[in-house]
Amino acid sequence: MNFLAHIFLSENDTLLKIGNFVADSIRGKDYLNYPPRVQQGVILHREIDTYTDAHPIWRASKKLIVPQYNHYAAVLIDMYYDHYLAKNWDDYCDIPLEEYTQTFYTSLEDNFDILPPRVQLFLHIMLKEDWLMKYRSIEGLKYILTQMDRRSKGTSKMALGTTELLEHYKVFETHFTAFFKELQDHLVLFKQTDRYLLKL
Repeated sequence: MNFLAHIFLSENDTLLKIGNFVADSIRGKDYLNYPPRVQQGVILHREIDTYTDAHPIWRASKKLIVPQYNHYAAVLIDMYYDHYLAKNWDDYCDIPLEEYTQTFYTSLEDNFDILPPRVQLFLHIMLKEDWLMKYRSIEGLKYILTQMDRRSKGTSKMALGTTELLEHYKVFETHFTAFFKELQDHLVLFKQTDRYLLKL
């Protein structure tokens, strides 16, 4: 799962969303230096990643593009799944996607001081280019993937990633829909555990 899904799965809680969003920039137990709800967001993010990486549906999606992209295939599938979430947003959320993303952007600006340095560095460009809304269209997703490919100096070949997305579009969408329902069901139970509730 990429940024949009992680944020969406954090309920209507600003600090939980922020923790889930910044988790990849927080190493090991450093999350304990953040407010409790941010800590929970990091824990939630890590659980989502663990569940996703082991799930047979997500793995079936990845298998379709591993020959072309090797270890970057996992990143691409996460991006594809965010595309389907954005495209079908109205099936999952009553708040329009544009309003939802703008509210989240504002929350990041309002809480800039607690963001990890890495996130502070890319936040301006993320907001300027409206990354979360770009996931909705193939053209927008291609733009994001091209930027990611440039950062890898072309080694990832992710700029070409929408080719396979379009080739297997219905298959990937079916995979996403089934997987996301199972992920949501799993998180309902996970949010009742002592680990998530910080009763460690």
